[in-house]
Amino acid sequence: MEEKTIISFANVAAAYDTANEVLTDVSFNISAGAFYFLSGASGAGKTTLLRLIYQLHKPLRGQIKLFGKNTAELSRDDIANLRHKMAIVFQEYSLLSHMTVFDNVALPLRVRGISEQKIKKLVAKVLEWVGLGKFADVKPMELSGGQQQRVSVARAIIVQPSILLADEPTGNLDDENASRLMELFIQMNKLFGTTIILATHNKKLMDTYKFPVINVENHRVAFVGKSTATTPENKKVWKGPVPKNYFTELSKQFDDIGNA
Repeated sequence: MEEKTIISFANVAAAYDTANEVLTDVSFNISAGAFYFLSGASGAGKTTLLRLIYQLHKPLRGQIKLFGKNTAELSRDDIANLRHKMAIVFQEYSLLSHMTVFDNVALPLRVRGISEQKIKKLVAKVLEWVGLGKFADVKPMELSGGQQQRVSVARAIIVQPSILLADEPTGNLDDENASRLMELFIQMNKLFGTTIILATHNKKLMDTYKFPVINVENHRVAFVGKSTATTPENKKVWKGPVPKNYFTELSKQFDDIGNA
């Protein structure tokens, strides 16, 4: 059975000025439900690749298709609707300092018009999972860098995106919390079919979780390893107390969000 392509690049180039291309003639297809690490030296173009997928940066040339749609042919409203199917976790957190942790995480649900009663329940569950349940009423600047990163991850995953893009999400976390987040991403990939691209410099993380790698080097990308479904054989699961029914419960409450 043919896999459905969810992200497609054809001869894409990207630059922030016309003289220096960050990415040159990049072509690839990523199937729905895939999980990839994104690696490369600092400045190689990993973040640019994620920004191109999320439509925060326009290509210098070439074609990008998301969910089968040529992004160059889409209106601003169409792009906004596409982003509702995606989530991105930035390295710099991008939290709103005047809002509490709860309100930061609740924001994408409020944009979608979800009821406050449902929002309260969902945000509480997600904050509990990332270990920040007691910080719901705290402002982001009162948290450590690692805690802020976990807030940004919670905000991204709460909408159950079809595509999750993560830029060094474990960079400021200790091993236990890094593993906890990886387990969360793996469950999203396995149970929801979320397509995940996770940028990291952490070789230990890539050696532990044997997902294929997109390597960015010399302005181009190369794929290392074969994309396969998440199975117990190609991952090592964090051995801490994992609430295994978390996604089952959350999924039931998300039934109406996709159509909201």
